[in-house]
Amino acid sequence: MAFKFQLNPDIKFEYNPEFLARAAENESKLITHQHVIKNWLTLNPQQQLTSLPKELIKVPLQRDDYRILDFGTHYVGHLSLDINIHGAKMDAPLTLKFQFAEIPAELGLASSNYNGWLSRSWIAEETLHIDHLPIHLQLPRRYSFRYVKITVIDTSPKWKITFANPTITATSAVDESQFPNPTSQDPELRAIERVSTKTLAECMQTVFEDGPKRDQRLWLGDLYLQALANYATFKQNKLVTHCLYLFAGMPTTSGLVSANIFTHGQLAPDDTFLFDYSLFFISCLKDYVLQTHDVSTGLNLYPVAKKQLDLALKHLNGIGKLQLPSTWPAFIDWGNNADKTTAGQGVLIKVLRDFLKLTTNLGLSINRRYPAALEQAVTYAQSNLFDIKKGLFFSGPNHEFNLYSQVWMALSKTLPSNETTKLMTTTYQDFFPVTGIATPYMYHFIVTALLESGLKAEGRQLIKTYWGGMLTQHADTFWEAYKPEDLTYSPYGSPLVNSYCHAWSCTPVYLIKKYHL
Repeated sequence: MAFKFQLNPDIKFEYNPEFLARAAENESKLITHQHVIKNWLTLNPQQQLTSLPKELIKVPLQRDDYRILDFGTHYVGHLSLDINIHGAKMDAPLTLKFQFAEIPAELGLASSNYNGWLSRSWIAEETLHIDHLPIHLQLPRRYSFRYVKITVIDTSPKWKITFANPTITATSAVDESQFPNPTSQDPELRAIERVSTKTLAECMQTVFEDGPKRDQRLWLGDLYLQALANYATFKQNKLVTHCLYLFAGMPTTSGLVSANIFTHGQLAPDDTFLFDYSLFFISCLKDYVLQTHDVSTGLNLYPVAKKQLDLALKHLNGIGKLQLPSTWPAFIDWGNNADKTTAGQGVLIKVLRDFLKLTTNLGLSINRRYPAALEQAVTYAQSNLFDIKKGLFFSGPNHEFNLYSQVWMALSKTLPSNETTKLMTTTYQDFFPVTGIATPYMYHFIVTALLESGLKAEGRQLIKTYWGGMLTQHADTFWEAYKPEDLTYSPYGSPLVNSYCHAWSCTPVYLIKKYHL
């Protein structure tokens, strides 16, 4: 298992009515669009999707028959269709099984074989009993999908059924008819921009969801990246305001913001806390003020941002070394095989710099303890974590050299600019091609470190290789997890619960535009 559930039943939260009211004021109304089926499909003997011959589309169905609906691209929304009866009167209920899929491979996976560690209730399927036909069926649950396989569990020997008019009522906080055009002159990057933008739009619902298939929650790490992509595309800035106030409105009694929030039904913070996610509230607010010039919101939320940093600095010892408790781990990326202490130090340094910029942009005076803490953390990293001979940072008691450490030390500007370029050049030589990292989340930071360090060609190529690799797998939206060396990889033990439209994978459009790729 790559990640452990946190159980913190004794944590108490404080609800700030003013901030939650501000969040409600900035809630976006969902825009709906109707989409009809683009193709009827079947599975050939090799279990590959092929078009169903036209003469078979209207052939009535009975026990064990199926139809696969293809809506042409990925959508988030509700499915409806007409079901008609052929034959005698209904002498038994109709039972149907619906399987929703974001990519074709999901249709070939049997839920009965699921052995992952996430709840199997996330598997996108359901069985319905229907007592009366004909019917215009509207499924009540929202799904995230392109394909739907509908299998007839049973009818009766006396009658059969047909399907007609399958339709998706798709939802998003942005109008899909107003997608911004790609800006890159490179055809590969233009294609990646389009899919990146589509991914972002699908995750923009009443909040910036992490994944519309599964979790369907507002996560701070995802919000940090989604907001950047939003500024480069839709500029739906009220949605960012809404999300920031939600996090600020439900901290613990000690002032710590949760890593994620449940937004379906009654608002509630999760009892999960991640060091880097908490600190990214600062970075996200800094970016928001810079992009929107909304100083009023910045000033309102500044104390919450400051509190995250104050809580973090309690774990910076007298010589500038970050020592995190097990109850507040640094996420950095999926996987627990690599030591993350140096990467965590880099996150703290980077966010300290963001906090000083935020403070200046809001016209506030800077307490000298923050520049002092920054200098201390940087000095410790330079003096105690950098191997001059190798030209790399090490991490942990075993002096482990890993990609996480190099990337976050580069992003934190712990070394002078020319030395950071040398660091990332050495990193490129020693750690590329990248292996063992499976999330677009971490790849975003790798690419950013390359681009910020002046390795523009290498950053551009990594976008093409990694996100372009998903396109070669016919992705309509970018995925939660993608490991080029293992296409069946799942952090949860089964691809059945993987999200194939995920917030933290949407950033290529931002990177391409910002760095003029």
